[in-house]
Amino acid sequence: MDEETPLLNRRATSSGFKINNSRLFLAVFSAVLGNFNFGYSLVYSSPVLPKFKSPEADPRLRMDTEQAAWFGSIYSLGAVAGGLGAMLLNDLIGRKLSIMMSAVPSTVGYMLMGGAVDLWMLHFGRFLTGVAGGMTAASIPVYISEISHRGVRGMLGSCPQITAVFGTLTLYALGLVVPWRWLAVAGSVPAVLMVVLLAFMPSSPRRLLSLGREQHAEKSLRWLRGADYDIHIELRAIQHSINTQDKITWTQLAKPIYYRPILISVGMRFLQQMTGITPVLVYLEPIFAKTNVSLEPRYDAAIVGAVRLCAVAIAATLMDKAGRKALLYTSSMLMFLSTLTLTMISHTTPCPPVPVPVNHTTVDYSSPNGLGSTLQATQQAAASFVPLISTVVFIFGYAMGWGPITWLLMSEVLPLVARGKASGLCVIVSWLTAFGLTHAFTHLVDDYGLYVPYLIFTVVCVLCLLFNAVCIPETRGRSLEEIENYFRTGRSFTIIQSHSDAQSS
Repeated sequence: MDEETPLLNRRATSSGFKINNSRLFLAVFSAVLGNFNFGYSLVYSSPVLPKFKSPEADPRLRMDTEQAAWFGSIYSLGAVAGGLGAMLLNDLIGRKLSIMMSAVPSTVGYMLMGGAVDLWMLHFGRFLTGVAGGMTAASIPVYISEISHRGVRGMLGSCPQITAVFGTLTLYALGLVVPWRWLAVAGSVPAVLMVVLLAFMPSSPRRLLSLGREQHAEKSLRWLRGADYDIHIELRAIQHSINTQDKITWTQLAKPIYYRPILISVGMRFLQQMTGITPVLVYLEPIFAKTNVSLEPRYDAAIVGAVRLCAVAIAATLMDKAGRKALLYTSSMLMFLSTLTLTMISHTTPCPPVPVPVNHTTVDYSSPNGLGSTLQATQQAAASFVPLISTVVFIFGYAMGWGPITWLLMSEVLPLVARGKASGLCVIVSWLTAFGLTHAFTHLVDDYGLYVPYLIFTVVCVLCLLFNAVCIPETRGRSLEEIENYFRTGRSFTIIQSHSDAQSS
């Protein structure tokens, strides 16, 4: 099919048939507002936890270590519940309506946190925002992959991660000036806007065809591609893929076409969380407070958020040029080097439980050791930026590969017949891992310092390299139907030929 596509595109262009992506971009933007909310709510605990743990906090809302650990990690439990819900809703009501439904727990959760007068309101509100995050994480990548064509699917597939990062950066920026209650109120705005816009967007053509609604699928695809594009070739390819599939049973799960992409997707989501990205983001300000970084932790967090946004934008531009596997290799290496550095720093210089600012400006020049003190202060100031730089490299590396590509590959490799349930399973595994790691992170740091969790993350980064080398296929330039055929035959170089034969017949 790849061999025929350029010729077909040339014929289409010469006869006046061409794709108009403007409406497709609008549909993707409407959907990924849910990911903006996901990124925003995920790190909500970072700027507000120091306020809840301070002696000046409202006694009804003050948190100790265990309560803070639950506030940081209960979001992941909510995401597990949201993933379970998405497993049912994706196939029951469709991808678009599942995304719209996530606005309900999101809005209620933010209102509870914004008006909290007791700890249970904070915890339950954060749990509900986690439910919304789990629903969007399972539904939005699938929706985007099914409405996009192969020419822009890699770029658009990274949009969920880009908007999630932008949501994170927005939270960090607002956290510098906005009180924590108004931070919660502001979080409900993107969810409401998402519902309004998605109400005017089409459903997935692939889902509509799987339901036998050919006319609706044709109308949906024509809206997405524009009036000057011949949609019938694409519709026939989708219909052929659907016709070759049956309803999945437990017995069929033993076939490579099903178990291999599911295991790859689940494995990637597990390793993605085990790199430590969630606890690092959730506890970013407290982590910086335990290091000797010269800047205030809240400014460090904002810097990291901005770097993460730049990295995801770079990944989006390279996704369809460099390929998925090359970016994953680069991502794994950057994360490995940064976590190894952080491990050595935290091992040789244990972090104090309460940060003690060092005054580098006061030097007694009258003493014989004045010059030596100045040099020592300069070295300490330079060394204090190493944890910040290493964390920035870690976030940059994650956002270059294991962040956006994991979402994209999940939506690409899962077979259509199992895509709804399998994407929900991936989210459940991902967020159960995130919950366990995020909850344990606080206790590990209190008991052993940052050395032990950073060492674990370093080992996981090596496993990410090996997993990419052995298990992950290169999907750049492949249609969803060709990717399914790859797992059906297990022969990467016969994907195009076998699919073309099927089309020509």
